[in-house]
Amino acid sequence: MREIVLDTETTGLDARKGDRLIEIGCIELVNRVPTGVEFHAFLCPEDRPVHPDAERIHGLSTAFLKDKPLFPAIVEGFLDFIGADTLVIHNANFDIGFINMELERIGAATIGMDRVLDTLALARRKHPAGPNTLDALCKRYGIDATKRTKHGAIVDSLLLAQVYVELLGERQATLGLTGNGGTGTGGDAAKSRSPAKRKAKQRPTPLSPRIGPAESVEHQAFVTTLGENAIWKRYQ
Repeated sequence: MREIVLDTETTGLDARKGDRLIEIGCIELVNRVPTGVEFHAFLCPEDRPVHPDAERIHGLSTAFLKDKPLFPAIVEGFLDFIGADTLVIHNANFDIGFINMELERIGAATIGMDRVLDTLALARRKHPAGPNTLDALCKRYGIDATKRTKHGAIVDSLLLAQVYVELLGERQATLGLTGNGGTGTGGDAAKSRSPAKRKAKQRPTPLSPRIGPAESVEHQAFVTTLGENAIWKRYQ
């Protein structure tokens, strides 16, 4: 199952009043595990300056963005990357509103909310007392957000991927999602609750391999299709 975790940054808060999209960041999940495949782009907002309040949040200035590509230059790559897969977004109406505004400007088909999973709505159902900002959810689940000194589309997408798995209660399916050392509920707190380790008894005769040479070759062929950053490369 392929899903895309997506985040954006903008010049301001209201696409209907002329604010523009200035950053898109997406990461690919397969069966809720990041594959290492990403899409990222900064965008020039043309004649719309970045509002000072927005710049304080994400750190992207009008001067920094002036030589970045316009949306039409990256839209094909963006749409190819997201395909028809589910988009996982925190406060999805905001991000999709800006993306659809840019798509409408160039006469392209917009993205329907029927393919979007809003983690803010999911968090509000699970934690009705809140708070349910991304920062608050990272703190709730023990996810290390220290690298997030400013909002950024890729960093926020990577954090949201971890929050998403926690909201679904599927951390055990994520393999290396939290990185070395475990920064979430599977880290030191979980270790302290584990029973004392005991040396496992060894079988007198090892079991025969369950995967034969043919299956091994097929697996290696599949892994090569995932790209150089695929998470499976870490376990070879």
